[in-house]
Amino acid sequence: MAFKGLQPVSYGGREVWPLVEGGKGVSATNHMSSGAWAAAGGIGTVSAVNADSYDEVGNPIPQVYDAATRKERHQQLIQYAIDGATEQVKRAYEMSEGRGAININVLWEMGGAQEVLEGVLSNTPGMITGVTCGAGMPYKLAEIAARHNVHYLPIVSSARAFRALWKRSYSKVPDLMAAVVYEDPWLAGGHNGLSNAEDPRQPQDPYPRVRDLRETMRKEGVSEDVAIVMAGGVWQLKEWNDWIDNPEIGKIMFQFGTRPLLTKESPIPQVWKDMLRTLDEGDVLLHKFSPTGFYSSAVKTPFLYDLLHRSERQIAFAKEETEVHSRQLDFGVKGKKMYVSAEDYDRAKVWFGEGHTEALKTPEDTLVWVTPDKRDEIRKDQQDCMGCLSHCQFSSWKDHDDYTTGRLADPRSFCIQKTLQDIAHGGDPDDNLAFAGHAAYRFKTDPFYSNNFTPTVKELVDRILTGE
Repeated sequence: MAFKGLQPVSYGGREVWPLVEGGKGVSATNHMSSGAWAAAGGIGTVSAVNADSYDEVGNPIPQVYDAATRKERHQQLIQYAIDGATEQVKRAYEMSEGRGAININVLWEMGGAQEVLEGVLSNTPGMITGVTCGAGMPYKLAEIAARHNVHYLPIVSSARAFRALWKRSYSKVPDLMAAVVYEDPWLAGGHNGLSNAEDPRQPQDPYPRVRDLRETMRKEGVSEDVAIVMAGGVWQLKEWNDWIDNPEIGKIMFQFGTRPLLTKESPIPQVWKDMLRTLDEGDVLLHKFSPTGFYSSAVKTPFLYDLLHRSERQIAFAKEETEVHSRQLDFGVKGKKMYVSAEDYDRAKVWFGEGHTEALKTPEDTLVWVTPDKRDEIRKDQQDCMGCLSHCQFSSWKDHDDYTTGRLADPRSFCIQKTLQDIAHGGDPDDNLAFAGHAAYRFKTDPFYSNNFTPTVKELVDRILTGE
C-alpha cells in the first residue's frame, strides 16, 4: 500500500506512479537511471543535454571539438547531442520493458535546443512520452510537441511565468500539456527561475506559490487533469502529506532530483556519490556564476569557492582620471590607462602581492584579479567555446544571427560544458561544479543510507512509496 493511498495516474495512456525522476544536466541522468525508474512504475527522465553516445564495446565516446570555428564546433555539439540523447532514449525505453514512462529533459538555454529536440524526437517515435523544459521561456515547446505528438511539461518557478507562457503559446496546444513542473528556486538543484524581484537569501514557502499557480491555471481554463509537479526539496512524501488530496493544490505529482543520484544505477562516478554522503546542511550554495545568467544551486566545492573569491577580488575602474578614480594602476594591466580609487589601489596591491597579478576586465567596467595560471585557463576556455548555450556570458557566444552577444566575455564565470562533462565522467568534484538540491545533506542523516547503503532505483522508489 502506497503512502496515504497514493494512487497511480494516467499518463501517456498507461498507469504510472506520480513520481518523476528529475532530468539532471550533462550525463547525470541517463538510460540506466531513467530506464530503471520507469521500470519501477514511475516517470524516468533522460537528460537530453550533451548526452553520451557509446562505442562498439560500450564505452562513452569522448566529445571532441576539433573544428576551427565556434560555429563549426557548435554544429559538432548539436550532432553529439542528438546522437547521444537518441541512444539514451532507446536504451531507457528498452530497459523500461513497457512499464512507467520515459520523458526527456531539455535546457531551453542550451545551444541549438530546438534543433536537438526536433532531432531526438524524430529519431525516437513512440518512445518518449513527454518533454520537460525549463531554464528560459520555452515558447516554442508546445508547437514542437505537437509536431511529434508527445506531451510537454513546462518548468516554471512562479504563477506569473506560467501565465506568460500559457497566453503566448501553450493555450494553443492545451491537450498535450500533461503537467506543469513547479521548480522551487530556493530548494532545487541546478539552474532555476529565481526572478530579479525575489531575494536569493529569503526563501519563500512553496505552498502559497504552488497554490497561486493552480489558481492561475484555473483562471486560464487549464484542465484539472493537468497535474502540478512539485520539484525541489522533495525527499519524503510524508513531509508533503498536506499536499496530497488537497483541493487548493489539485492533482499533484512529485519530482525527485537529488535522491536518485545515490543509487546503483546512477551514472555519476563513485567519487561524486561518496561526496554526497559527507554534506552538511548549508553546503549547497545558490549562486549566480553560471554563464547562462540564471541562478543555480551547487555544492560548495573548491571550484565554487574559487569563483566566489575571484569576484571578491574585484574593483571598479575608469579610463579617465576622476575625483573618485584618482590613482592610475601601474601593475596588472600592462600599459593600459586605468584609474581606480585610492582604497581599491591598496586592495589590488595586496592581491598582487598574494600572486593574483593579472587584472581581467569584466563587462561592468570592473577588474578581477587572478593568477597567471588562472588567466591562461580562462582565456583558453573562452577560445575553445563550442557554443553549448544559446547565450553565454563567459565567452560572449550566441547561437544565432551574428554568433556574438556583443558584450565583453566575462572572466567571473566559467565554461559550464567543460566542468559538467568532467565531473560526470570521473573528474574530482573538488575541481568542478557539482549541482545538487539543497536537501542533499540528508544523505548523511537519513537512516536509509546508513552503513554506506546504496539502493537500486527500484529499492528507492519502493522506499519513497512508503512515505519515507
